[in-house]
Amino acid sequence: MEKEKMSKQRKQKFETSSGIELKAAFQLQDVAASGEIDTSMPGTFPFTRGIHPSMYRTRFWTMRQYAGFATAEESNKRYKYLLANGTTGLSIAFDLPTQIGLDSDNPLAAGEVGKVGVAIDSLRDMEILLDGIPLDKVSTSMTINSTAAILLALYIAVARKQGVPTHKLNGTIQNDLLKEYIARGTYIYPPRPSLRIITDIFAYCSKHLPNWNTISISGYHIREAGSTAVQEVAFTLANAICYTQAAIDAGLEVDSFAPRLSFFFNAHNNLLEEVAKFRAARRLWAKIMRERFGAKDERSCMLRFHAQTAGSTLTAQQPDVNVVRVTIQALAAVLGGAQSLHTNSRDEALSLPTEEAARLALRTQQVIAYESGVADIADPLGGSYVVEYLTNEIEARALDYIRKIDEMGGVLTAIETGWIQREIQEAAYRYQKALERGEEVVVGLNKFQIEESEHIPIFKVDDSIERAQVEALRRLRKERDNAKVAAALDAVEAAARTTENLMPHILNAVECYATVGEISDRLRKVFGEYREALVL
Repeated sequence: MEKEKMSKQRKQKFETSSGIELKAAFQLQDVAASGEIDTSMPGTFPFTRGIHPSMYRTRFWTMRQYAGFATAEESNKRYKYLLANGTTGLSIAFDLPTQIGLDSDNPLAAGEVGKVGVAIDSLRDMEILLDGIPLDKVSTSMTINSTAAILLALYIAVARKQGVPTHKLNGTIQNDLLKEYIARGTYIYPPRPSLRIITDIFAYCSKHLPNWNTISISGYHIREAGSTAVQEVAFTLANAICYTQAAIDAGLEVDSFAPRLSFFFNAHNNLLEEVAKFRAARRLWAKIMRERFGAKDERSCMLRFHAQTAGSTLTAQQPDVNVVRVTIQALAAVLGGAQSLHTNSRDEALSLPTEEAARLALRTQQVIAYESGVADIADPLGGSYVVEYLTNEIEARALDYIRKIDEMGGVLTAIETGWIQREIQEAAYRYQKALERGEEVVVGLNKFQIEESEHIPIFKVDDSIERAQVEALRRLRKERDNAKVAAALDAVEAAARTTENLMPHILNAVECYATVGEISDRLRKVFGEYREALVL
């Protein structure tokens, strides 16, 4: 009776998150019917099977745990803790005021200082944040967008103080504004001035920071907003096309900046679809770069990506189950050929992660790397009929989306008219309705619930942090050379009114201890602020 009941509860229709129907078993003819049979080897164009011939046999992916909270001093302690436990790269989370160009004493920042990331107001904070961390040896990723140019300048300024030449700096700034308008919302300026700042960063780094990834084009937040896997690939690559074209229009040669473009994808629950998604994205981008933009350098055609496990899949109910989810998602990223990976902690549906939870998340990556055996072979699932079929299907469906966006006049038009936002909203709505009907199962949430009494330790940021941060900022303003700061800010504003590259002026301003908010305000004067159109 129980078996009969369970069989009735199984799906009537088997399909992926993107609506790709799944047969009970696949054969070679299914792959051939869906598109090409890719016989390439890893490390060769179009890089379906990975960007390096031996992948993780040579070196593991960068184990980069995302962290940042409260003050620079507290976050610095967490970074040193993670490095001591085996992380191989830093990933900095900034608080909301820092992300949207507000100083900690701005009235609009009240209640948000140090809460979802570290508060950075000036070079003084950045010096404390990176104290004792050798910037010529550690790769650093900074999840920052609207104020990316300022935070990169702060990082360069700290490196100079450490005596580290800029050509030795290694890391990434997210610097992806288009996805902010689509899915996340931490924008300041309208899209077109934002593109100007982004291309200024491209140009500056191509000369001064050759090993720095100047953008991490993010599908992660698009997926977190409710998109399907196909939409995640399509809208991310459409944004990448826009950035590439903007840089070319600004006078840059494609091969001068394209090798330093990087991507950021979500590692979601459907293991086979996710592996295929990463393979399809890599192949599609390689073709776009060669055929659309005429890239000649093979490195320009390599889609290098960081992955993070899916925060939106974590549940506050039975949080230990999140460890299982994260393991499956991390495995998908590794099987799909990620260059770097962050694994979410089990308690992140409840709070910022505790040290113990962050360590367990890191250990998940280490077990996959050292114990599972999947890192011994490049593209272990290559040749699987279903994975090859899904790779073809995702590539074809994502390309259909990109063609639609081209027909509209490009991604800026698709964003400004709200078309992309509506596509994501509709996908999110369909999933939510399926969840409510029980057609989609989330263990512990709408099935296999239990009465929970166990107390889960919660990490909390004390409100006194905000008061201390504001006091430190006010002391800085009294102690610095304010005439020098004013002149540097005037130079930033003047450059913004021309086509001159902003980066040298922003770097000069931060080295005078101008604040993130002061520099952002000068750019606001020139560029204005973006107001999102109502999407119906």
